[in-house]
Amino acid sequence: MRRIVLWFMTTLSAVVLLLGYRTSTSAALPASGTTANTTNGTATAGGSSAAGTVVTGTVASTRWGPVQVQVAVSGGKITSVQVVQQPEGNRRDEEINASAVPTLVQETLDAQSAKIDMVSGATVTSEGYLQSLQSALDQAHLA
Repeated sequence: MRRIVLWFMTTLSAVVLLLGYRTSTSAALPASGTTANTTNGTATAGGSSAAGTVVTGTVASTRWGPVQVQVAVSGGKITSVQVVQQPEGNRRDEEINASAVPTLVQETLDAQSAKIDMVSGATVTSEGYLQSLQSALDQAHLA
């Protein structure tokens, strides 16, 4: 009888530990210096700069953290893209985004639209990027 009780308690403890394990420690905290209003997900449209108009897309809330894109537009063309916020709560997020974000930015500059491929292995960040990018392009009146 003791063996059964001991086995049951060990199994129960293992199940509780497994269910309580968190796979990501990232929190949805805004990056410092961000101009977005994250309480309602709206974006702030930047003003004009020497390079043209700068527009910040809405904050896309993903399960690993917020993603927000800022786009500079001049003469109806995307001249630069910056990722203002990205998931960075742990080392794995940073590893994934270190390769995914530059790829997404370069594809955006090449395509001059939000019609780009997502990055394999960074699906959640890619979806958030595309959502925020489309918001910025809509505000800049680009298709």
